[in-house]
Amino acid sequence: MDTIYLIIVLVLLLLAVLDLTVGVANDAVNFLNSGIGSKAAPLWVILSVASLGVLLGTLFSSGMMEIARNGVFRPEMFTFHDVMMLFLAVMITDVMLLDIFNSLGLPTSTTVSLIFELLGSAVGVSLFIIWQNNGGNLADYINTAKALAMITAILVSVAIAFVTGSLIMYLSRIIFSFNYKKPFKYFGALWGGFALTAITYFAVFKGLKGSSIITPEFMEYLNNNMTQALLITFAGWTIVMAILQHLFRVNILRIIVLAGTMALALAFASNDLVNFIGVFMAGLSSFQIGQSFLSQGGDLNNLYMEGLNAPVIADWRYMLAAGVIMILALWFSKKSRTVTETEVNLARQDAGMERFSSSPVARSVVRSAVSINSTLKKIIPTGVQKALNERFIPYEREEKNASFDLVRASVNLTISALLISLGTSLKLPLSTTYVTFMVAMGTSLADRAWGRESAVYRINGVLTVIGGWFITAIVAFSVSFIIALILSWGGNIAIFAFLVLLFFILLQSSNFHKRRKEKEQTNATLLNDENEIIKACTSDVRNTMERMLDIYQKNIDGLLNEDRKLLKTISKEADELYNLYKDKRTYEVVPTIQRIALEEMDIEQEYVQIIDYTYEITKALKSITSESFKHIDNNHTGFNEQQAEDLQRMSKNVSDMYNAFINMMERHDYSSFDTLLKYRDNMLDLYAKLTKRQIKRVKNMESGTRTSILFLNILNETKNIVLQSINMMRAQRDMILTNNQKNTQYL
Repeated sequence: MDTIYLIIVLVLLLLAVLDLTVGVANDAVNFLNSGIGSKAAPLWVILSVASLGVLLGTLFSSGMMEIARNGVFRPEMFTFHDVMMLFLAVMITDVMLLDIFNSLGLPTSTTVSLIFELLGSAVGVSLFIIWQNNGGNLADYINTAKALAMITAILVSVAIAFVTGSLIMYLSRIIFSFNYKKPFKYFGALWGGFALTAITYFAVFKGLKGSSIITPEFMEYLNNNMTQALLITFAGWTIVMAILQHLFRVNILRIIVLAGTMALALAFASNDLVNFIGVFMAGLSSFQIGQSFLSQGGDLNNLYMEGLNAPVIADWRYMLAAGVIMILALWFSKKSRTVTETEVNLARQDAGMERFSSSPVARSVVRSAVSINSTLKKIIPTGVQKALNERFIPYEREEKNASFDLVRASVNLTISALLISLGTSLKLPLSTTYVTFMVAMGTSLADRAWGRESAVYRINGVLTVIGGWFITAIVAFSVSFIIALILSWGGNIAIFAFLVLLFFILLQSSNFHKRRKEKEQTNATLLNDENEIIKACTSDVRNTMERMLDIYQKNIDGLLNEDRKLLKTISKEADELYNLYKDKRTYEVVPTIQRIALEEMDIEQEYVQIIDYTYEITKALKSITSESFKHIDNNHTGFNEQQAEDLQRMSKNVSDMYNAFINMMERHDYSSFDTLLKYRDNMLDLYAKLTKRQIKRVKNMESGTRTSILFLNILNETKNIVLQSINMMRAQRDMILTNNQKNTQYL
């Protein structure tokens, strides 16, 4: 056999390992988000429970490997070479696509990506075969009926999951309210029995159905006696929960969340494993079939792969190895945390920093919801409204910094388990990611987590994720189609080229993810006490003044020398500085104030003012640099000697004022602060004088229109910078003096 096929199998193995890591990073959100979001247990406990579920799922699973072998295409229509190119195209696309989604922090469906990658690759290879054979029918190569059934079931499940999650969560909150401890004493055991029965049903029918641990005879018996089995299970779990709750004082909600986490992890490993290693296993089977055919004296060009239609029993060693890799990725993958954070952030109970912006569609949805709510208020009696609203009054959660409470976490897991189990029993393949995500979004909506402060951002986030799902299908099909065509046509050279491209994309996406997380961490910085505020503000003020002064002076030099490259560079720097303080105003100020105790709020006013004044300074600087670059970039006339002298004179005054205050900060002596006011007054006088001089130049036709507009704009924005800088310096001084005075009182 040609060595290239052995290389392809080894490449498929390597890609399967990569796919396991990026796939777990994506699908971990399915079973981790409820436990992490509610802080049902320490992270290591949640990960340990999930790891146990993953290990059980891989060991007791049939793997559902037939999906990759014959679920989408008809292998008997493809030769050995054709299927090897098909499988390679699928794996390259899958690793590439999932890694990009993980870097963006968007949960997507590995099931959908696999189906559409197989479909795209099969169509690509089929068209190449038809082209080589000068004719043929594409429908003969594709298992269209099965593919369409899978796709339809997945799409319908999205709407069902959202609506069901909303309704059940609304009823649950009416029963228990946010202050659920008292009603939970009476109904907790029943709730636990119902939830664990649903989870058990899910684990058996979705997680272990078809595995060696559950025999076909036992499954048939359960199917024939399902009602009785469920009643017995419900009674058993209810009794156990009552004993734990009332005799041992155990918080059974934590048990429900952890049990649901393990059940979902088990189902993920046992059923979704095909999404990661199924293609490799199919490729390995094809290689073994090819070797056997060659040993019998056959020609690989005449080998058609009807052997892939035969039932397959996955080698337990590969399954165990896959489980170990999945567990390692679960514990150590930073991208899995990013995807989990996205769902938890969209579902959290409190408003605050929102990852997504608003959009016209989201705003329209919120306006419609507000209008409907106003109409319902007119119809529903006031007494009923009051009674319902009392059930939704926020209550301090047991776990600090939890995104939502244990009641919602248990609903998320229970409803997800029920819906996926129902789909499996009806033989409808569902996307675990789609169901769990939409249930989580439905429960957060019903829980009034999407208030007027956050709804427009949350809705846009959900729409973004859903849009990403459709993009997944389109991109998966298109990319795998193109890669399959090129591999079929290009042979060994194409294989090598795509592997190099894949390595480059993985490297770039890793760098992108790192930069994005660093930016998010910067935006999400929260200060905990006065000392942190003073230290951060002092450092920020000094660094910002130095950066601002450097940008301002370079801008003047770039204008006078008409240095387009320099102006472009500092325009970007000014934009970054502006965005930094824009994010501080949006994401840092209010959450920081909320975190600080009332007795430690002596300097909060100066802290808020410093951020606001600095933001105004950077906004003025951004205007100066962007207009300056635009002027030179459009090749407009530069400044004459008189204008150059005026700008340099103003630049020197700004520099002297900033350096004077920096010197005060270094000496920790603000006794000469009044000298800064003289700089301000001199600058205002200079601003008026230079404005008059420019007006005269305009009247004497000594300055062009564009140049005059830019010159006056620089004067005006510089005046704003000076005024806001004095305000910022005064606030910084007052913060230091107030703190010093407070410390003196304690001595």
